[in-house]
Amino acid sequence: MIGKRTIADLDPKAIEGKRALVRVDFNVPVKDGVVGDETRIRAALPTIRALKGMGARVVLLSHLGRPKGGGYEAKYSLKPVAAALELLLGSPITFIPDAALLDAADATRRLPRGGVALVENTRFLAGEETNDAATADVLAKLGDFFVNDAFGSAHRAHASTEAVAHQLKPAVAGYLMEKELEYLGKALAEPARPFIAVLGGAKISGKIDVITNLLPKVDQILIGGAMANTFFKAQGASVGTSLVEDERLDMAIDLLSKAGPKIVLPESVVVAEALEKPGTRREVEWHAIPDRCGVYDIGVAARTRFAMLIKGAKTVVWNGPMGVFETPPFDEGTVAVAKALAAATAKGAVTVVGGGDSAAAIAKAGLEEQVSHVSTGGGASLEFLEGKVLPGVAALDDR
Repeated sequence: MIGKRTIADLDPKAIEGKRALVRVDFNVPVKDGVVGDETRIRAALPTIRALKGMGARVVLLSHLGRPKGGGYEAKYSLKPVAAALELLLGSPITFIPDAALLDAADATRRLPRGGVALVENTRFLAGEETNDAATADVLAKLGDFFVNDAFGSAHRAHASTEAVAHQLKPAVAGYLMEKELEYLGKALAEPARPFIAVLGGAKISGKIDVITNLLPKVDQILIGGAMANTFFKAQGASVGTSLVEDERLDMAIDLLSKAGPKIVLPESVVVAEALEKPGTRREVEWHAIPDRCGVYDIGVAARTRFAMLIKGAKTVVWNGPMGVFETPPFDEGTVAVAKALAAATAKGAVTVVGGGDSAAAIAKAGLEEQVSHVSTGGGASLEFLEGKVLPGVAALDDR
């Protein structure tokens, strides 16, 4: 139970013929008018198909990219997304070029039952990112009830995610939103134990709230990526040319003091003279990093230990790669963690990959179907793990 009403709580008879205004996350890569990755579009299909099947008129809202200050920018148009969605759904999509046009609402009413429309980029509206009530009113005229299925945007209080949910009722979660909240919420509130968190990425400052929120809940936190360098240096080790946050050394010492054995750092790392010089790479112990080298991955010894702990867990949450996974051979630590998550899942563990780089990494490893859940929301999943309230979720109707 997620505490919020979902599509399943609505009376199908009351939905038939009504306009479902659905906030989706179609913020996908587009190049030369072609969608490069359909993952987020596919993730919204169960909600769209369910509403179509109930005879609703489905009106989709999404943002794409970061257009400057509102107003149309061709490179951020959702038209290519409409074409991709049409192919995936196997049915025609009505494209509404501007939500603020006088005939936009009429266009939604003219949809056949089970018909689908996609509205142009919400960030072309000046009041979208300021959560403007008047902008939300413009959007609310396009529907009869509201469904938020955009977990990836739920951490933002925008007109299309937060304000409109107060103006259009009922306001409920879609199936993707429900799934995200179920997996992430259960992992934090009712974890089967041992509960292991695996955190990586570049900066400790970006994960400080996650570590602080998770420490009382987890059995262990495994830390890799460049953020481990700050912990190394805080303990007196030289980190060579590695990325490190000198202003966070006291914070790292404080975390290690509070956490005790709960924080597990790599005992070995892979170093090289430069990212562009993979031939110079070698494995060293964490306290023996050469001055002329930087850390680009966790070492074999660390991978082995991390994998053993992950495979022995019953709940695993992973957020952040173990190294520069985009550049082989410095992806080996990240791939090892991905394989360990798949192995833990096969043994019955609940494994949640927290979006962003972690989602990209497990997809690159070809293992996204072998874990329990891969979040579609990098920033949203991070804030959820930090224990923050997500405005787009809070605005939905309570059960």
